Amino acid sequence: MEKKVLKKLIEVASGREKADLVIKNCKVVDVYSSKIINGDIAICEGIIAGVGSYEGAKTIDAHGKYAAPGFIDSHIHIESAYVSPEEIGKLLIPHGGTTIIADPHEIVNVCGIKGLDYMMEASKNTVLDIKYMIPSCVPATPFEDSGAVVDAKKIDGPILRDNVLGLGEFMNFPGIINGNDYDLEKIMVAKRSNKIIDGHCPGIYDKDLNAYVSVGIRNDHECSTIEEMEDRISRGVYVLLREGSACHNLRDLAKGVTVNNSRRCLLCSDDRQPKTILELGHLDNHLKICVEEGIDPITSIQMATINAAECFDLKDRGAIAPGLRGDIVLLEDLKNFKVKNVLVKGKEVACEGKYIPKTERYDISSVKGSMHVANFSQEKLKLKLKSDRVNLIDILPGGVVTKKSVGQVNLDSDGDFKYNQEKDIAKVAVIERHNNTGKMAVALLRGYGIKEGAVALSIAHDSHNLIVVGVSNEDMNFAVEKLIEQEGGIVLVKDKKVIESMPMPIAGIMSDRDGIWVDKKLKSIHEKAYEQLGIHESVEPVMTLCFMSLPVIPEIKITDRGLFDVTQFKFIDLEA
Repeated sequence: MEKKVLKKLIEVASGREKADLVIKNCKVVDVYSSKIINGDIAICEGIIAGVGSYEGAKTIDAHGKYAAPGFIDSHIHIESAYVSPEEIGKLLIPHGGTTIIADPHEIVNVCGIKGLDYMMEASKNTVLDIKYMIPSCVPATPFEDSGAVVDAKKIDGPILRDNVLGLGEFMNFPGIINGNDYDLEKIMVAKRSNKIIDGHCPGIYDKDLNAYVSVGIRNDHECSTIEEMEDRISRGVYVLLREGSACHNLRDLAKGVTVNNSRRCLLCSDDRQPKTILELGHLDNHLKICVEEGIDPITSIQMATINAAECFDLKDRGAIAPGLRGDIVLLEDLKNFKVKNVLVKGKEVACEGKYIPKTERYDISSVKGSMHVANFSQEKLKLKLKSDRVNLIDILPGGVVTKKSVGQVNLDSDGDFKYNQEKDIAKVAVIERHNNTGKMAVALLRGYGIKEGAVALSIAHDSHNLIVVGVSNEDMNFAVEKLIEQEGGIVLVKDKKVIESMPMPIAGIMSDRDGIWVDKKLKSIHEKAYEQLGIHESVEPVMTLCFMSLPVIPEIKITDRGLFDVTQFKFIDLEA
């Protein structure tokens, strides 16, 4: 801040000079003292000058609405919304989100550091303040082929960038607990830079948890029980209460929030699709849930503001107080948390659910053209089994966890799988798409429900190779070819015809269109998946399929290298 701006701020704060903007007649939520203050908010050069009685060159009459600090989402993957950074801003700002802590894990797995570069440049075209964490686990596992390998040397430079807060969720907790040099070198990069380290440690307790936290883990968003939450808080770890499109932990964990531990609790989305945002909202919806679960409204707001600011060392925001950014949300009440107006740096950027600024998009050419598939053919989809007794990937209802099962299938004279509608078993394949390696694997999936055609995606966690499921080699081959042609995304095929598709030219995992378009496309994809392909309505056709390739979620998955038994941590034969 220049000295002349500082002097002006003092003049406005003292009441000797008019503010640039005054929000009059507010009920100001004081997150420091947990009380409500009646008064005006004076803003000068985008900074809060004071709360009290002020006059300004411009005024907004709040008419008694509640004024809360701008909401901070403490952990989110933008890519999981299938939109660009500019478009996530358009979706979140009208719901009061003014800052997000983003982990670009998905695009960096595809494009390496140039994926981070794109995200950071594109973020300049939205008023949403997007802070980034450097992905810590690229590739996520050694059992699949990703588009990049990001080691400690590649992290060393980017972690020093102004808008990078630290090292993203360290999913390889066994690497830390066992003191692996490769993982500890990344930890040391964060420590030398005095940057934050995000955690990710589901199901870890006792001395293993002590070992994990001892390296400086700041937070964890993977708690699913109150016991886990309390265990981490007692070790000084902030707990991020998650409410996304796929994972819903907030209601369960909210029951464990108390007066004594609430200041160590934050709110996050992790993954939140346009449909969820457009229908339910963002952190405004989280706050509503918190109050429904019995948490005091101001305590709930603290979890979405000052707690997150303190966790991530964001000293310029998180409250409405002199010297902080003018990020302010006007709310109709503290029960439903309906957002009326949103200000970022003292400028109104949303009103009555509408995003005000004009949106310009950053050039996506650096992250286009990510389909590098070699030697794929319909012939490679054929199985040559000697036995009809096979290991199956069984989809379990309501999530992405699978069960390892053994079943009998029909085979043709060459030993290839023959689809039988009565058995609900389909062929699934993962095809490497980053480095023209020609690697691919084929397995069998039960419980998806597909009765006709094929579904192909280039969103396949965490390495985002191509994944396709179908009832015939012909339709599966056709779907993959069309997916490559459209530069990734989603393709639904029936009788060798595309019945619906959504291109994702940004690294094959994000659309270059707006959130409303993406939402309409996803709705159409779901409808046709259920109505024309016969997929079970209890199965989310896209999200379920894209997690069938993640070899860290039990019990059995498929990568481009083969069928993987997660419980044994090894590849297994398709024949049982």
